Amino acid sequence: MRRSALRGFFSYSKEMFAAALGIEILCISFAELGENAGLYVFGFNPAGIAIAYAMGYALAGAATFLTILGRHGVGDACGCCSVLEHGDRKGFYPNFAGTMRDFASGLKKLARLQREPELWSILKASAVILVTTESACILVAETVDLALYQYSILLSVPLALLAGSFAVVAPQAYKKSRGG
Repeated sequence: MRRSALRGFFSYSKEMFAAALGIEILCISFAELGENAGLYVFGFNPAGIAIAYAMGYALAGAATFLTILGRHGVGDACGCCSVLEHGDRKGFYPNFAGTMRDFASGLKKLARLQREPELWSILKASAVILVTTESACILVAETVDLALYQYSILLSVPLALLAGSFAVVAPQAYKKSRGG
């Protein structure tokens, strides 16, 4: 990467980071809730750990899906990356509030999900985002949780937010720095 492209990459990353942080906070909250509930219910043993990982990932996936469902039909937004493009200079609070509104809207739309005209594209966008970007956030948080069981929240949440937000921002910043 040329020096100007590298500078552009970091500049775009910095601009979009606040927009990505909103969905990451929602994602990590649900991942932590699911994992900690799983460890509490099933115990800190190999089976309990596996179930806790699955519960954290499932809840984070549901939160991601509901947020994308809530964003669908708002302008041309159908997913996380379009929000990065439109919210990159708004700052953290407006982006976070927008993510919460999208999540609430997704909850409302859930009742009439079978009538959603583009359900397949929403499911596809949710799966792509969950597999490609949210996995970094979830895996960092849950791995640090397991490694530092009782003291994990102080380290796992900031690391997960950093890793997850950068995983969301990096592909878009790369595209923009390359002129795409």
